[in-house]
Amino acid sequence: MEVNELVKNKHNFNLAGIVPVAGQPLDYNFPWHDSLAPIGPNYLAVEKAVFNCAVAGCDTIWLVCPKDMQPLIRYRLGDYIVDPIKYHKSITFAKISKVCEIPIYYCPIEPKDIDRRDCLSWSIITGAQYSYRLGRKISRWTTPDRYFVSFPYGMFTPYYMSDARAKISSNDPFYVSHEGKSFKDGLFLPFTFTPEDFLELRRKFRKSEAKGHDANNERLPPSERYSGRYFTHDFVFSDVYIEDARVVEIPWYYDISSWDKLKVWLGSEHELKKPPKFISSYNEWNPLGVDVEEHT
Repeated sequence: MEVNELVKNKHNFNLAGIVPVAGQPLDYNFPWHDSLAPIGPNYLAVEKAVFNCAVAGCDTIWLVCPKDMQPLIRYRLGDYIVDPIKYHKSITFAKISKVCEIPIYYCPIEPKDIDRRDCLSWSIITGAQYSYRLGRKISRWTTPDRYFVSFPYGMFTPYYMSDARAKISSNDPFYVSHEGKSFKDGLFLPFTFTPEDFLELRRKFRKSEAKGHDANNERLPPSERYSGRYFTHDFVFSDVYIEDARVVEIPWYYDISSWDKLKVWLGSEHELKKPPKFISSYNEWNPLGVDVEEHT
């Protein structure tokens, strides 16, 4: 069994990307979800988060969002995104286009957690749980070995991670840093964690949250009930192991988790362009058992 595990980790490492969308509302007051905020011409924050996963080399992407927002978000993203690094390498070296689709799965917050645990931290835990349970039921080869987290509210150029793809898809810890700060300081920057970390994180979340009653079994006031919905990711993920991690230091970063910060990003000297349509656009998988017929 140990030999098989080593073979799997070396040649078939499974990296699951998690995009947390479901959480406490920001101060945008848009009629649509905050993750659909524009960050450039025809480019939305949630699209940027998914593109981060593609650049990092994720094998699957699990987007955790409110159920009523799934149709609108899926209308923008589709069922998969093309791996941009593998595509461009195939054009450069093999002179042919190699399309490697990365499937996108849309996961809802469980009804029992709505208005009780719906924060970005719990969305990450939920995405890890969905990906592990589903992958485990299919095969040990589809079970995630590590999770890659990409937030919609952190602006930076994802191509800085392209040279670290081999390290990201490995047993070594990884995170992105700006001016010495990372996700542990509250920045919305990518990082990875393991299935073993997931168990500890979920246990910490459940142990730390206040529900309907205090330790003396007395009813808490409404404002203090279900405190888990306000947990920030720097608190929940503070114990993630990052010793000897592969760190990618980025030269610039913008936080857009508020309207004022979004205005700063839109008025800055930096910009992010939407990937070409053949990389990121609305695409659907062909139905199983149905032939694709070309109409002339």
